[in-house]
Amino acid sequence: MIANPEEFVMLRRSKHQVDYLRSATDCATSEVWLEVIRKFPDMRIWVAHNKTIPIEILSLLARDPNPEVRAAVAMKNKLSYGLMELLAKDVDDSVRERVTYNEKTPSQILEQLAGDPCDRVRTQSRACLASESPKKRE
Repeated sequence: MIANPEEFVMLRRSKHQVDYLRSATDCATSEVWLEVIRKFPDMRIWVAHNKTIPIEILSLLARDPNPEVRAAVAMKNKLSYGLMELLAKDVDDSVRERVTYNEKTPSQILEQLAGDPCDRVRTQSRACLASESPKKRE
């Protein structure tokens, strides 16, 4: 378990693969994640990449000013429908595109994105809809 923000940063910046991987797989309390976000804003994207990150932290990061952070959140399989919907309406094309690549994106959201103004988003969402089985995303 990651005990404090400094430990997370040390693990993330480590040259040792075992430590580096811990930054992506070890859990921490919500308080620790919030402190990482506050004290080390450049680590927000790596917080989003952590496999154990709680949904309430993902909810905060889904509203982050940095589109790269929001795009990282858009790839998380544990997103709620509401967060997926929020990210599918993001102002940044790359965030909406990442939503289309998330295997857990519901068909209803892919259908909305099939009419997106961005060609990449539109094309990928239509490809997902065309290739999925009827019950796959429901």
